[in-house]
Amino acid sequence: MVASAKTTAITIAVVLAVVVVLLLAFPPDIEYIFIDDVHQGYSYMQWGIAAPVIAIVLALVTKRVYTSLFIGILAGTIIYSRLDPAIAFEALFTGDLESLQGFAATFGNLENIGLCVFLILLGAMVYAMRKAGGTAALANWAREKLNTREQSQLMTILLGAIIFVDDYFNCLTVGMVMRPVTDENRVSRAKLAYLLDATAVSVCILVPISSIAAAVSGDIDTQDAFRIFLDTIPYNYYAIFTIVFMVVIILMKFDFGPMRRFEADAIKNGNPPLERSEYPASSPGGSCRESVIKNLLVPIIFLVVFNILGMLYTGYLYGGTDFFSMMGKCNACIGLPLGTFFAFIATLLFYYQRKAIDKRDAWDSIPEGFRAMFPAMLILILAWTLKGTIDLLGLDLFVADCVESNVNGLEFLIPVLVFVVGMFLSLATGTSWGTFGILIPICMALFLTDQQMMTISISACMAGAVFGDHCSPISDTTIMASTGAGCDLITHVSTQLPYAILVAAVSAICFVIAGLLQSPLIPLVTGIVLIVSALYILRILVRRKHGIPEQ
Repeated sequence: MVASAKTTAITIAVVLAVVVVLLLAFPPDIEYIFIDDVHQGYSYMQWGIAAPVIAIVLALVTKRVYTSLFIGILAGTIIYSRLDPAIAFEALFTGDLESLQGFAATFGNLENIGLCVFLILLGAMVYAMRKAGGTAALANWAREKLNTREQSQLMTILLGAIIFVDDYFNCLTVGMVMRPVTDENRVSRAKLAYLLDATAVSVCILVPISSIAAAVSGDIDTQDAFRIFLDTIPYNYYAIFTIVFMVVIILMKFDFGPMRRFEADAIKNGNPPLERSEYPASSPGGSCRESVIKNLLVPIIFLVVFNILGMLYTGYLYGGTDFFSMMGKCNACIGLPLGTFFAFIATLLFYYQRKAIDKRDAWDSIPEGFRAMFPAMLILILAWTLKGTIDLLGLDLFVADCVESNVNGLEFLIPVLVFVVGMFLSLATGTSWGTFGILIPICMALFLTDQQMMTISISACMAGAVFGDHCSPISDTTIMASTGAGCDLITHVSTQLPYAILVAAVSAICFVIAGLLQSPLIPLVTGIVLIVSALYILRILVRRKHGIPEQ
């Protein structure tokens, strides 16, 4: 339930007043950070965590995401300026374009602009697909073929695994395709958002041909970057266990925590209706199967093929010479809008040739795509600016310095330590990619002579970053998943959190075992057994609490 305007205003005023009072009482000391005896920047130490914590807590309490993100940014700039209005104004509005700080830097950053263009084009394609009747045809097909809630949820995971090229693309495209199907089978939007989010990042970080794999390979600064990434896959326990967890809870027909209430309400009352423009009530002429193939699957194939080609092209421009090196050097924030543009043009030509849409619908698709994606873009802009504010406070440098300074004599615990730090850092900053860039070089420096432990530690970093990406309300993937599912952002975060925490706890145990044994198989089997056992015990406890007999 969204807090009233008066309650929100009072909460914000109290938060900002507390920040100012604490700044006056305990002014932050700037600590210069050295990593490998090289000065990397400075940190406001314990004050660095204030901005993301304020934003996240306010969002969870008031349910007003835009306001909460802006107040987090404002609090961070107040801390950074130490109550100097001129410095605060510069940090808030102008910033440094190279460091991605301030609103001006956020708007002026090429990669941020590229992602916004990608979202608009994808929204335009979604509008065109709906006008052509592809989504309605899929809903009609689902009524005939997907007769249970379990089938529609498993189909969501399967489609998410097929569209592995990028997590943003995955969340929005699979959400667009599957939302009418899950609505038809009374699966809650909160559950759909969880399946989208959990599948997208988990699959993308396990598949070597994806934008996330390219980002990780770019942070592994060696000639064997791609091979090292392949070696990390069996150790990426959080991603693997998340996929196992989703399949198990679907087959067990069991949910717990806040998700249980949303699922029960959807089963009883269905989901709230979408806007009339979301998808038409019926598909145009032709059989349902033909409309699904030609008006939905063909454009999706265009999207996948052209986006892969777009990433390969940017990788070639940045020096790639073969398929894997081009994927490793690609820039997804440029390649995706480029590929989506050509996919959009190909889709319009394909539709127009078949007379599936008219000229008016084709021209309307761009503004309608912008209108549909504007809320997500606004949240992303605020989240990016908050990330820049966190960079100003040096939280990432402080955490990296702590990791490197406190690992002597505990080498076997380094993977789980890196996993926990990655969780914390990604949750606070809202970015898995930034966490990769901070922690992967540290893992490599710690284990220059121990290839196996380096691989395990890099996997732990990736796993922790994925957890934070799943759970942070300022994560762009979390925002994309809630947008794709048509679910409120805070509802998505609050219902997903218990599931992610359970998987993270099991993953932490397995990273300890992996650090001791330096082998992936035994921890992997142990984790799967722990997840199935934990869910079985939880189901018994929940059924007893609600007086439901075991089936």
